[in-house]
Amino acid sequence: MWFSRHCAYTMSKYGMSMCVLGMHEEFRKDNIAVNAIWPRTAIWTAALDMLTEGKGKQMSRKPTIMADAAYIILSRNSRDFTGNFCLDEDVLKEEGITDFTQYSYEPNAELLPDFFVPGAEFQAYLPWKKMFEKSKI
Repeated sequence: MWFSRHCAYTMSKYGMSMCVLGMHEEFRKDNIAVNAIWPRTAIWTAALDMLTEGKGKQMSRKPTIMADAAYIILSRNSRDFTGNFCLDEDVLKEEGITDFTQYSYEPNAELLPDFFVPGAEFQAYLPWKKMFEKSKI
């Protein structure tokens, strides 16, 4: 299975997803929204830097894409928008933002899809497979 090397990480993401589903109902009566946001592609972080030994930056986006999408989600009416699992790109597109080059380190580079996003093509991971296999994890 594709997540065999990432069992603990996969379990943590699943657990967080279950928290969104439970807490959005628990806090609905208080008009407190609980939503989740996922990146469509890899986001350049210290963890990815370590996993790719500094070579993954060109295939990643800047963390600001997540910040901008989170701002939009947090600005929505909590009575109407709760219990959702959102992708950063989709949230921005709904607001009319379709040019994502400002979020890329290398504007024309092929981005690595996030492994936990439905519809992400596992084949896109294959060119980077050797890099991840050599990682320290």
